Amino acid sequence: MTAVPADRDATERGTDVSPVDAHLTGLIQALLPYRAQAGRLARWGMYLARHLAGGGRLLVAGNGGSAAEAQHLAAELVGKLRDDRMPLSAIALTPDSSAITAIGNDYGFDEVFARQVRAHGRRDDVLIVMSTSGRSPNLIAAARAANEIGVRTWAMVGERPNPLAEICDEALCCPSPDSQVVQELHLVSVHLMCEYVDRYLPAFIGRPALADRDHPFDLDHGEIEEMANV
Repeated sequence: MTAVPADRDATERGTDVSPVDAHLTGLIQALLPYRAQAGRLARWGMYLARHLAGGGRLLVAGNGGSAAEAQHLAAELVGKLRDDRMPLSAIALTPDSSAITAIGNDYGFDEVFARQVRAHGRRDDVLIVMSTSGRSPNLIAAARAANEIGVRTWAMVGERPNPLAEICDEALCCPSPDSQVVQELHLVSVHLMCEYVDRYLPAFIGRPALADRDHPFDLDHGEIEEMANV
């Protein structure tokens, strides 16, 4: 029996770089610049902790692998990340096949998320749109619908420039041209944001915290950290 090279693809390309090394190198190169997003995730987590503790709602949408990430995020909030806590209202707009197919059939695929945003979103709720390219027409339509009805819009996307990052209130742009690496950083972001939600949630349950402020993004990072110790 003829031995098959451990890395046939690398051999055929005439290179010694394995897929494992190539992929991990791309991920490592993206991690340090990604670290700069930590402050944004803390603010997002604190806003969600306050908003969801008060009965608000998070909507999440994505296509393909990002649809799975959207459902993952919703599951962490409705269920739990680690420790037991109150369930939080988070709806992924991707898994309802009847709604998706009915809206797609009647209004076109570009409207499958936008119409759900208009149905479920309320002022000051949050819509997170997840996309490696930041160019999906149905996510752009969803963000525009959210902006029209006063729902805050946050994007988890790849590199700038891209349309979603431009039309959303805030964007976490993962610094890699590789869609796989971007999706992996989105998963890290989901877990970190949920960590922050759980960390800040006790400060807002049954308390009039920040009642005299327009919204918690007025706090600086030091104040956010102080609240974590309440």
